Order: sequence, then structure tokens, then C-alpha cells
Amino acid sequence: MKKNTSKLYKYINKVEDFWQKRDKLVKGAEDYKVACRWLQSILDDIDNGIIKACEKEDGKWYNNEWVKKAILLYFKLHDSVFTSTQVTCYYDKIPLKFHPARSEQEQDNFKGLGIRVVPGAIIRKGAYIGCNTVIMPSFVNIGAYVGSGTMINSWATVGACVYVGDKCYVSSGVWLGGVLEPIQNISVVIEDNCFIGAGSQISEGVIVESGAVIGAGVCINASTKIVDLETGKITYGYIPSNSVVVSGSLPETSLSNLQLQCAVIIKKVDDNTRAKTSINDLLRC
Repeated sequence: MKKNTSKLYKYINKVEDFWQKRDKLVKGAEDYKVACRWLQSILDDIDNGIIKACEKEDGKWYNNEWVKKAILLYFKLHDSVFTSTQVTCYYDKIPLKFHPARSEQEQDNFKGLGIRVVPGAIIRKGAYIGCNTVIMPSFVNIGAYVGSGTMINSWATVGACVYVGDKCYVSSGVWLGGVLEPIQNISVVIEDNCFIGAGSQISEGVIVESGAVIGAGVCINASTKIVDLETGKITYGYIPSNSVVVSGSLPETSLSNLQLQCAVIIKKVDDNTRAKTSINDLLRC
């Protein structure tokens, strides 16, 4: 975290202190209670989008390891409890973001944001959901950040600490890989105005830049070869802005009859592609 605020520095220092003595924090002891209060305050700020697990500064994405440490400490210091949603029950250390027990003020805040969360969606507290978002029956894990005007479609998974920017469309069955451990690994980053096609799988360590279109069923992890069809250049873990990406294959060098999966940048987004993948604003009314 590179922002110069005293509150953030206090958070970071407290988390590092608690992390060093995590095995000595005994339930009921005063230092345990102090740690729980600080961690609850941090979780609330993550939930409200004030703190993020990863951030972009000077054109580069940074992984805030201390945020992941705070989440892991929260897990360690809290017991699982039953949560009833009047439809089903959960037994977990992290409460749900949306449930009937929320205060009237919190419920009014949600209404003012223009959020729609369809029955069947599971969003854990500590996940930020921006204004005018639509969350279909899907799963959004703790530490995730979902930007304004984004659609998360049915059966998609937004993993722990994943970043999804503004006005993105995450199609049905998409898996965006999150990571809490090892803490030094960065989760998936999807920048603004991206379209992620149905059934795609993007694993931790991959950054998809703004305006990119990922075709249906594309699988990309940090070691997947990404081939630029125009230049022939091969890169890893990074999809440039406004790229259109589909699945492909490359010959395995030692065995001429064997093909290995890769991702192929076939072109840059044009008006025709953008028209097909644009988000329907009517869904957010």
C-alpha cells in the first residue's frame, strides 16, 4: 500500500504485529480482543472498497500482502457460527454481505447504490460490490473487488482478492482465480470494460487490461503461452488492452504430433466486436 495516510499505516503496523504473534493470541485475552477489533475495522473497510487487496500505481499492479494477512488473521481468531438467510443456513467464520440481519441503515445504503443481487448469489462480507452492479446466482469471495456497473452472471466464481473493474461483463460459468496463500501471489485482475466469455477460466497471476475481450472457454494461467497472431510474440500472464483472445494450440517441440493449449490474441477490438459485447444498460435500471 503506497497511499500516505496515517490510518493505513496504523492498519499495516497493527497487522504486521498481530501476524508476528498470531500463535500467541489466546481467545479471551486482552491482546486477542484488541486484535479482533482492529481486524473487524479492516474488514469493514475492505467491504466498503476503501482498502483493496491489489492496486494499480504508476501503471503497475501491486499486491497488498498485509490485506491478505489481515483476512487470514480474521479467520484464525474467529469461530464459525450459524447464519440463517430464511432460505438456508451457513456455518462459517465470515458472515454474508447481504442477509436479513443487516441494520436498516445498511439496507438503505445498499438500496441507494442501485445494486441487484439475485437469489442464489453468495457474497461474503469483505467483498466490495460497486454501485449499479448485477450479481446473478454466483459466488464472490472475501477480499474481492467488483467495480461499478459490472455484471457477474450465473454460476461465475470471483475468487478471494480478485479485482474486477468497472463496466465489465463476466459471463456464465466463468472462474476467476483468487488467492490468499501464498500471500505474495497476486489474484486475477480484470480491468475496466472487459468482456469475459462463458466458461472461461483465468487463474491467479493473470492481468487482463482494459477493454479486452476473452472468448468463451478460454483458459489462462500464469504459465499459459499467449500468442499475438499479428507479431508471433509469446508472452505470459498479461492480456494487453483491447485484445480479442480465443483458445488455440501450439506444437510441442519435442513431439511433432502433440499440440499444447495456448491463448491467441487474434485482433484488437473493433466496433463490431464492441457492439456484440457491450453491456446492456437496461439490466441496471
